Amino acid sequence: MAGLSLRHIYKKYPGGVVAVSDFNLEIKDKEFLVLVGPSGCGKSTTLRMIAGLEEITEGELFIGDRLVNDVAPKDRKIAMVFQNYALYPHMSVFENMAFGLKLSKVPKEEIKKRVEAAARSLDIAHLLDRKPKALSGGQKQRVALGRAIVRDPQVFLLDEPLSNLDAKLRAAMRTELTKLHNRVQTTFIYVTHDQVEAMTMATRIVVMKDGLIQQVDAPQKLYDQPVNLFVAGFIGTPQMNFMNGTLEKKADGVYFIYEGNALKLPQAKAEDPALQEYIGKEVIAGLRPECIFDDEEDLEKYKDSTLETFVDVTELMGAEIYLYLTVGEEGRLTARVPSDSKTKAGDTVKVAFNMEKMHFFDKETERAIIH
Repeated sequence: MAGLSLRHIYKKYPGGVVAVSDFNLEIKDKEFLVLVGPSGCGKSTTLRMIAGLEEITEGELFIGDRLVNDVAPKDRKIAMVFQNYALYPHMSVFENMAFGLKLSKVPKEEIKKRVEAAARSLDIAHLLDRKPKALSGGQKQRVALGRAIVRDPQVFLLDEPLSNLDAKLRAAMRTELTKLHNRVQTTFIYVTHDQVEAMTMATRIVVMKDGLIQQVDAPQKLYDQPVNLFVAGFIGTPQMNFMNGTLEKKADGVYFIYEGNALKLPQAKAEDPALQEYIGKEVIAGLRPECIFDDEEDLEKYKDSTLETFVDVTELMGAEIYLYLTVGEEGRLTARVPSDSKTKAGDTVKVAFNMEKMHFFDKETERAIIH
């Protein structure tokens, strides 16, 4: 088993295109690390550099204690699972899973033992004689995983392996992958643009944008304490509400002025030295949809931070309802409320903010001021 060390890694293409810039990361042994970010942010390129499928332009990559910049992919003791499964159509499931071992001159009996054990653990033992064209998407994905498992790699690399599956199967395979990680006790590095996958499976998440690491943290910390506006908006469904406004000091405390509404800050936030510097200035406030309320009890509880909104659309999601709201001229908010809410599209309703959960960001740098 092995940890990885990526030290000042760059990927530059001809013409001055920089796909990955100064990537520094220590990946612990047996960790489930997820690289997440929008398309084109450099996450798959980073994974391919770890695999040896892309050359590292600058920097050093260590797997365990071994510098592997110039080591061929087949000698890196890693296994990669691709988005399109990459199965050989003319080979049976058994032959697909055994292929890498045959190339490595593993004895036939050992190959049979390893393939059958992996097939049992992935519940595909009954499919070993079938060809890929006779398999469903989920079964193909398991075969691709099985092919990686039999090689007993130090590191698993997974490049958007669930993106071709339907929503129900994707949710089931997320659970299977987490169970697989617990069982094989190996380092997993997983690339996705789906932040739900990242939040549910990762021990740590790396959020990337434009080839740069924005933040590396445990899922809950990323959700509760995003370092900047990009991370705050990228992690969470529906995404965080952002509000442009001004901080004002009044006789009885500090208020956030938003679309003509004065929303009082809790004392601890108001007295925070980091926020004090922004009094009288424009800031961006961020609030998660679950921190906006429309029921009487919460309107009373948070009476210092209520405002009137117009309900544009409501979406029933089963256990909850999303309210899409307009505030004043420009303001747009999304609230996530329980399914027994009586609020309807076309209503004008009062909502309350939980200001304890309000994030503030610098308008120029977009860095977080306080959470």
